[in-house]
Amino acid sequence: MKGAQMFVDAADLDAKSAYKLLIGGIIPRAIAWVSTESVDGVGNLAPVSFFTAVGRKPPMLSISLQPRADGVTLKDTFINIRDTGEFVVNTATLPLAGHLHRSAFEFESDVDEFSALELETEASQVVRPRRVKDTPIAFECRLRRILPIEGSLDHVVWGEVVRFYVRDDLYLPGGRIDTAAIPSVGRLAAEYTLVNTVFTTPLDDDLVARHAQTRMHRLDEHASDWSPIDTDAWSASGSTITEGPKS
Repeated sequence: MKGAQMFVDAADLDAKSAYKLLIGGIIPRAIAWVSTESVDGVGNLAPVSFFTAVGRKPPMLSISLQPRADGVTLKDTFINIRDTGEFVVNTATLPLAGHLHRSAFEFESDVDEFSALELETEASQVVRPRRVKDTPIAFECRLRRILPIEGSLDHVVWGEVVRFYVRDDLYLPGGRIDTAAIPSVGRLAAEYTLVNTVFTTPLDDDLVARHAQTRMHRLDEHASDWSPIDTDAWSASGSTITEGPKS
């Protein structure tokens, strides 16, 4: 009914229900495509959309990691960062979106995911984990802090960026990145979005009204109101659990 309002008391929600509201309400979210190595040198990749910058000097990034779909097993990404103190954040782009999504599968811990996903890599300069070769931007990070979330197995990880990789054609005079040349992919609820419009304000009122009333255009063939959250393939861990390799 028009004018009706919905309020949900967070105290009444379990973790899965709260997660649905968070990922549906915080949109779009940048995706940290995190590459790590185990202490035995096994490569791992995982998309993390609880991700943001938290500092400038030194430059710092934050990622938040949940356990695996079983709710009790820590993800390899977290274990590798905890045990080695290093990770790389690769930028998510449309040409890499398929590989990005497949990297959410729960592989066995002894599987090198770069090989499993048939992704080419490049050596990092100052940390051990490799970066995705075709990513336009990457952040080589060293662990600064792990913050456990009370009452859960979730952890917030802060990493200091010790080396930036920027593809040559994107690095402009004055140190600016040509963001409009990057087909960046972000996260909605359980879906992705292509960042392909830019603007500054103010905009014409008619233009704003026209776009404000329009549903997002889907690049796939699903109905406009379809969501993976309504399928058995979705997991509140952020992992894909019903297809491909999994633990």
